[in-house]
Amino acid sequence: MKLLETLSIIAHDLTAVLGAEDRYQRLLEALHLAIPYDSAALLRLENDTLAPIAAKGLKPKAMARVFRRKDHPRLDIICGSSQPTLFSSDSKLPDPFDGLLDIDLESVHHIHACLGCPLLMREQLVGVLVFDAIDSTAFRHLPKQYVQVIASLTSAQIQTVELFSALEKEAERQGLLASDLMRDIQQQRGHEILGASAHIKRLRQEIELVAKSDFTILILGETGVGKELVARSVHNHSRRRDKPMLYLNCAALPTALAESELFGHVKGAFTGAVSDRTGKFALADGGTLFLDEIGELPLDVQAKLLRTIQEGEIQRVGSEKIQHVDVRLITATNRDLEQEVAAGTFRADLYHRLNVYPINVAPLRERREDVPLLADFFAEKARINLGLHQVRISEEALDLLTRYAWPGNVRELDNVISRSVLKASATQLGGKEVTVTPAFVSGDLNVQAPLTRSALEPVLAIGRQGISLKAVVKAYEIRLIKETLERNQGNWAAAARELGMNRSNLHNLATRLGIRKKGTGR
Repeated sequence: MKLLETLSIIAHDLTAVLGAEDRYQRLLEALHLAIPYDSAALLRLENDTLAPIAAKGLKPKAMARVFRRKDHPRLDIICGSSQPTLFSSDSKLPDPFDGLLDIDLESVHHIHACLGCPLLMREQLVGVLVFDAIDSTAFRHLPKQYVQVIASLTSAQIQTVELFSALEKEAERQGLLASDLMRDIQQQRGHEILGASAHIKRLRQEIELVAKSDFTILILGETGVGKELVARSVHNHSRRRDKPMLYLNCAALPTALAESELFGHVKGAFTGAVSDRTGKFALADGGTLFLDEIGELPLDVQAKLLRTIQEGEIQRVGSEKIQHVDVRLITATNRDLEQEVAAGTFRADLYHRLNVYPINVAPLRERREDVPLLADFFAEKARINLGLHQVRISEEALDLLTRYAWPGNVRELDNVISRSVLKASATQLGGKEVTVTPAFVSGDLNVQAPLTRSALEPVLAIGRQGISLKAVVKAYEIRLIKETLERNQGNWAAAARELGMNRSNLHNLATRLGIRKKGTGR
């Protein structure tokens, strides 16, 4: 009876007016009535990569991952099949969702039942539907024909979402130059804003609120907090989302060319102007222009930008013709513009025009609870870039990362994780899983790795025997240096970095403790 009830709910939802997220979640919930899964994931195929668009029973970080077919043999088999695939419970193939189920008690828990369905639309593969369960017999009773019908209805749901989305889209972006610029921007775009902290939730609410308007926005925050991501999120939630969003870094503009970059120029306007040039405002007409590092804009160009904001008009350098443009302006800075106004380096009237709706982006140190999610996302990105099988960050390393102040914010975290994964992969050759431990991150954070119980226990034992403090300290130093050298395969330079010491000072200390012979490299 539950089989028919499930089909009825899915068929009814096909004709309902629902958003994409609600439609997919209702689908997975309906399937749970008849399929005893512990987790279910709906993944969309883009080229050779599968990206989750809905999931139930998986940890939140699973939604931030992407799965390349060649890296995940089970997903590749499902994609290559024309019908549902039920994997044997003793299959040696790794499951892409190992360690990601909500019910897992360990960081890596092997799934025992896996059922996958290819999703076809007009005989073309568009995605897969994957069910996982700890119980190895969970899916054996399901009729194959029923599962096939489920796959067909799921494909129909995807098609319905795409048809509704197509009705809401505006015409194709105009102009070859604008298209080229948009491709460049898309490559720089990064990803969605990640995090579950109160700061991020409030930020998303602000973005959704102000995106509905055409207010000029000033994004404030330290370097590396993700101001460009905020700007793109505002654009993507606005009515201009199907028009261009162009990016210009004011700090990278030569003073002599700043006006031309913004407003364009005509042939012969100045030395080197061998042809007409369209400026960013004209290219972004109908869309959004994001001016990063607005505090670096020269004062004379600030006056012309003010006129454009007030009148919606631009004038190319060397031209007397006025052109009207409809552009939503978003700006960003890590400077205190009020201080710049007081110092006379930024126009007060322009500041007030830009500051219609300020958005403050919190530094990472004020939302430390987001660090584990971001770290996992960057580790997965590094895994793909390095072609590794599986990457995991240990709880001790996550604790170290969470306690760090992150002066470079999210950008610094990305760099630290990338380097740590690379270093960890070099020392764990042949293993299927690369584990990032405190030893691989502590050097970047200028802190010592947490002391292990194995390092402390012999020292504590000496202390309990009533031996002098000097002997206890010496025993601790010997044990700590030896363990650090062992972790770094005898590399003294690497050991010194982990211990936060100068290499020559470490050599001298080791010689004094009898660990290293004087004048040798050992």
